Amino acid sequence: MEEKKTPAKRELAEALEALGMPGVGEECITAFICAEDGYKYAAWLVERGGEKYVLKRAKGLELEAYRCFFVPKKPYAPAFCGSCELNGEPYFLMEYCEGGDLRRCDTERLLKALDALIAMQEEFWQREELYGSAVTIERALKAIEDRGSWLGSELLEAAYARFVEAYKQTPRTLCHEDLLPMNLLIGERAVLIDWEYGGVLPYLSSFARLIAHCREEQDAYFYMTRADRELAISYYYENLPKKHGISYEEYSRSLDLFLFYEYCEWIMLGNRYDSRSDERYGYYTKLAEDMAGKILHAEGLA
Repeated sequence: MEEKKTPAKRELAEALEALGMPGVGEECITAFICAEDGYKYAAWLVERGGEKYVLKRAKGLELEAYRCFFVPKKPYAPAFCGSCELNGEPYFLMEYCEGGDLRRCDTERLLKALDALIAMQEEFWQREELYGSAVTIERALKAIEDRGSWLGSELLEAAYARFVEAYKQTPRTLCHEDLLPMNLLIGERAVLIDWEYGGVLPYLSSFARLIAHCREEQDAYFYMTRADRELAISYYYENLPKKHGISYEEYSRSLDLFLFYEYCEWIMLGNRYDSRSDERYGYYTKLAEDMAGKILHAEGLA
């Protein structure tokens, strides 16, 4: 896919004027750059009169998600300040939020992140009038079915069928479908960012993705101790599903299925792109096979 052209700062200043911020100098617009590889994100810090904003090129259904779910302002997401078009592409302005991500997890920041997720999901629990907004369950199921077609194992396929069945029946709320630890900013408050994939979907989607890819090794890309993982599982249950009448046994069974789905991601990638030599392929294959055995054994099928 051809990489999209990066707009000049002059063009960004024109976009800001269209958004009600005239007179922003080019020196007040700074691209966000990945510290690890120097990659320039399609997002810019805008400083004006002592205030900070983020101008971003919208991805996927991100703009629809902000309009549908975060207007008026919510404490668990950056405030939405308007949108415009630039070179035929959608851009939007949002609040700049101070804070770091959760890739190096600690208990205090983990609980802040969970409180934000729980508050959001409590507010949108079973909001049927929003089922058709942004990423719908029908759209999500297409991606799920595609992943399942690349597993290449009867064991994994049998457990995957149980996941698909459970996915359709699980209570829904607002979910960030890519809630990896880097998609949280935690400062005075915790906010969920990068809403390219968001919608009213089975409630465990976000939480499972948040914890599934963390490891205990200190040099892991997503680091989380076993104690913090167990705390997260208990804390999330006590503060959301339990309050909606879901038993711990049902929650635990469902969480296993959603974690299994996350583990299958790297199996799909390895098989689809012939990258089975990647360390992550072997790592996630073992996790998925172990979880598949647990899932099927619980149903008396293994």
